[in-house]
Amino acid sequence: MTAYQDLEARFRRLGVLGGVEQVLHWDRAVMMPQGGATARSDQLAELSRLEHDLMTAPEMADLLAAAAETTSELSPWQRANLGGMQRLWRHATALPGDLVTALSHANSACEMIWREARGRNDFTAVVPALETVLARVRDKAQAKAVALDLGPYDALLDAYDPGMRQAEIDAIFGDLRGFLPDLIGQVIDRQAAGPALLPLGGEITVAAQRALGERIMAAIGFDTDFGRLDVSHHPFTAGVPDDVRITTRYKEGAFTESLMGVIHETGHALYERGLPEAWRWQPVGVARGMTIHESQSLLMEMQACRSPAFVSFATPIMRDTFAGTGPAWAADNLLRLYHKVDRTPIRVEADEVMYPAHILLRYDLETAMVAGDLAVADLPGAWCDGMRALLGIDVADDKDGCMQDIHWYGGDFGYFPTYTLGALAAAQLFRAACDADAGVMAGIGRGDFTPLLAWLRAHVHSKGSSLGTNELLEEATGAPLGVAAFRAHIDARYLA
Repeated sequence: MTAYQDLEARFRRLGVLGGVEQVLHWDRAVMMPQGGATARSDQLAELSRLEHDLMTAPEMADLLAAAAETTSELSPWQRANLGGMQRLWRHATALPGDLVTALSHANSACEMIWREARGRNDFTAVVPALETVLARVRDKAQAKAVALDLGPYDALLDAYDPGMRQAEIDAIFGDLRGFLPDLIGQVIDRQAAGPALLPLGGEITVAAQRALGERIMAAIGFDTDFGRLDVSHHPFTAGVPDDVRITTRYKEGAFTESLMGVIHETGHALYERGLPEAWRWQPVGVARGMTIHESQSLLMEMQACRSPAFVSFATPIMRDTFAGTGPAWAADNLLRLYHKVDRTPIRVEADEVMYPAHILLRYDLETAMVAGDLAVADLPGAWCDGMRALLGIDVADDKDGCMQDIHWYGGDFGYFPTYTLGALAAAQLFRAACDADAGVMAGIGRGDFTPLLAWLRAHVHSKGSSLGTNELLEEATGAPLGVAAFRAHIDARYLA
C-alpha cells in the first residue's frame, strides 16, 4: 500500500467516526433524556479524543510527507484530498489531547446549562460555564495560531471556512456597514407607506405546520429515505450524506418561523446529499466550509422561497393546510408577509434585509471575546448596546438577547460570520443559476425545484472540497465573494 492509499484508509475511518459524532450530537438535542447528559458528555469527549489520537498518530507525519512526494502520480481530486488531509492534520496536531477532551466536556456542560437557563431568562446561571468554554476556546485559538502562523481568530475561522481570513471579512462587512443601516430604514419606510398586512386566521396548529413543512421539503427535493425532520431548541442539520437529520421548532398559531426553518435546513440537507459519493468519508468529499454550506440553506430560504413565484405556488397549499379563508390568505398578502422587514431581535426570525445586521453584531462581540476585550459577564450589556446601534432595537431580556443562539454555549466561535458570507454567496449563486437556465424560476413557480437543484448539483454540490471558496464562486458565478449581487437583489425585491 502506498502512503497515499494508507492515508485514504485512515481518513475513511476518521470520517466514519465523525459521522457517529454528528448523530450523537443530534440525539442529544432531539431524543436524549435529560438524565443522559453526563453520559453523553463522556461519550462525546472520548470520541473526540479518539479522533484526535488517530489524527495525530506518530506515523501520520511520515505518511503525509511520503504522499507529498508522489503528487505527480495523483489525480487532481487525489491531490485536493491530500491537501485537505494536510490541513486537518495541522489543525489537530496544534492541540494537545488533554485540551481536546477539556473542550468537549466544557462545551457539553455549557450547552446543557444554557438550555435550562434560557428558558428561565437566567444569564447569570450560565456565566461560569460560558467563561470556562471561552477560556478553552482561547487556549485552542492560541495553540492553533502558533502552529498555523495565523492570528487567533483566523485560526478559529479556518476550521469553519478553510482559507477565509478576518481581513477579508472586515473588508466585506465594511461594505455592508456602509449601506445597510440606511437601506433598512428605506425599506421599512417604503413598506409603511404601502398596504397593511392582513392578519391570518385559520387553524395554525403544530400538527398542521409539520404537515406543511413535510410537503414543502419534499417539493424542494428532500428524500425521507435518506433523512428525517424533528424538533429541537434551535433548528440545525446533522448526520451524514446518506442519513441527514434536520430540525425545526414550532410556535402555536404562527407558521412562518417553522416553515422557513424547515426550508433553511432542507437547503443544508440537499447540499450534504449532493456531495460526491465517490469521495465519501474523505476530506475532499465533504462540504466546502460553512460559507458555502450557509449559501445553500439561505439560497433556498431567502432567494427561492421568498420569491413571488414560490409564494404563488405555495399559497393554495397553505390555505388548505390551515383552513385559511378570505383576502388574508391571498398570494399578495402572503407575499407581503414574507417580505415584511421588521426590527426583530431574533436572528432566526429575521428577514433577509435585517439578517446581516444580526451577524455584524455577533461578529463584533465574538471577536472581542476571543481577543480578551469583552468579558462574559459584560456580554448582556454589550449585546444591548450593539442591538441599539446596529439594528435600532431595544432588547427586552437576555433570553431573546445574548442567550438566543446556541453557538457560543456549544463552543462555536468563528462560525457566525459565515451566515452573512453565505447570504452574499447565495445571492451570487442564485443569480447565476437563473441567468444560466430560464427554467429555474418557472420551475419554482410550479413547485418543481429540479432545474435549480440540477444547477446546484453541477456547480456546487458535486465539487465537494475540491475547490476553495472563492475558486468555487468564481467558477460558478464569474466573481469572487462580494456584496454586489446581494445589494442588487435587495434593491430589486424591496425598493424597485
